Amino acid sequence: MPRKRRKEGTRAPNRTSSVYFSDKDGYWHGRVTMGVRDDGTPDRRHVKRKDEAECRRKVRELENERDAGKVRKPGRAWTVEKWLTYWVENIASPTVRQTTMVGYRTSVYKHLVPGIGKHRIDQLQPEHLERLYVRMQKDGLKPGTAHLVHRTVRAALNEAVRRRHILENPAKVAKPPRVEEEEIEPFTVDEARRVLSAAADMRNGARFVIALTLGLRRGEALGLKWSDITVTWKHGCPKSDPCRRAHPAEDCGQRQGSGTLTIRRSLQTHTWQHGCSEDKPCEHRYGAHCPHRHGGGIVVSEVKSRAGRRTIGLPQPVIESLEEHRARQEFERKRAREAWEEGGWVFTNRWGSPVHTTVDYDAWKALLRAADVRNARLHDARHTAATMLLVLKVPLRAVMEIMGWSEASMAQRYMHVPHELVTAVADQVGGLMWPESGTDDDEDDDGEAGSLVPA
Repeated sequence: MPRKRRKEGTRAPNRTSSVYFSDKDGYWHGRVTMGVRDDGTPDRRHVKRKDEAECRRKVRELENERDAGKVRKPGRAWTVEKWLTYWVENIASPTVRQTTMVGYRTSVYKHLVPGIGKHRIDQLQPEHLERLYVRMQKDGLKPGTAHLVHRTVRAALNEAVRRRHILENPAKVAKPPRVEEEEIEPFTVDEARRVLSAAADMRNGARFVIALTLGLRRGEALGLKWSDITVTWKHGCPKSDPCRRAHPAEDCGQRQGSGTLTIRRSLQTHTWQHGCSEDKPCEHRYGAHCPHRHGGGIVVSEVKSRAGRRTIGLPQPVIESLEEHRARQEFERKRAREAWEEGGWVFTNRWGSPVHTTVDYDAWKALLRAADVRNARLHDARHTAATMLLVLKVPLRAVMEIMGWSEASMAQRYMHVPHELVTAVADQVGGLMWPESGTDDDEDDDGEAGSLVPA
């Protein structure tokens, strides 16, 4: 049925699009009402094309976006450079940790802005990103660096989608380079015991005891204060022993302790920034050497996540290790006298200040050499602690609480199946399927022993 023509002198219905040809410029023009602007005026978008069919196609696209509720903000689209700069300095900076910001700023200013910054944000394509990743690797950068750039631009463009600067995130479609994940090998029980034994003889050795047994992150361990540790002592001697009347529980030779450790803060080391002006720069390459440096050093910050703020039970050997460490620290405090900076920190340098992360790293490597075990990252101690919980068959919910995980998926990353557990399972399977000769298996009513498959 042919469409009825609208009477002359009557207006088209609201939100109706219009397409017309202009003799002035020789273009086909389309106008589409997308909604209402912030000031209450109609948001009417304009497109123009040389070809009528192309103009009508673009008008239909705008109408479909409007009807689907996916309308880009009015006005000229931002460039990628403008959006990334705004995002990293005004959106990401106040909300993420400074260590994360170091990676964000490097990705934005060193790779993304020079590589794709001139594109309009609504015209950026997945292929633009993929070609950038290829160029980065041709320039000698590792796939991991390109992968970090990909995660950064994906986070930035996700925010652009939420704010309707663009309708879809091209970084979700783009394929980042494949990164070969390094296989993490947690310490065996024998290796862990050798490390714990060597830690008993070194300064701040208790710091690595709790790393291996409780799985604390580096910043969490270095950020501990004595007020975060609660210990309750009980007599371990018989009730009739004179020790109970002569000494308090903590002085009992067979004392038994129970306690908790609460994670409330994290200690981070921030990179020093240059404080000199651009017209009078200092001659030093690194900000740490600048005479006007700022923003660096040891900084106390919040824990990594809400789940990171947690309370952990302390095993008796860990309590004893911490008490021995407390006694050593008290001796150092008396020897330092007025030079001691009292901050209540559990692990300190020789003057009471928090331990720098570089010093902590060097101490870990020295401990591995003293224990005569293979070289490993300090973070591998956290993997070891999680794996030990797996071996002990601790429920996953309790593991998440101890490790400070907010998602159960972290277990797949940190909990590894050790060789001892693999062989133990194999022995159990062998014992089930091939029982030792001479054993009498209970038979069912039909005379069949322990059938795994129902009849």
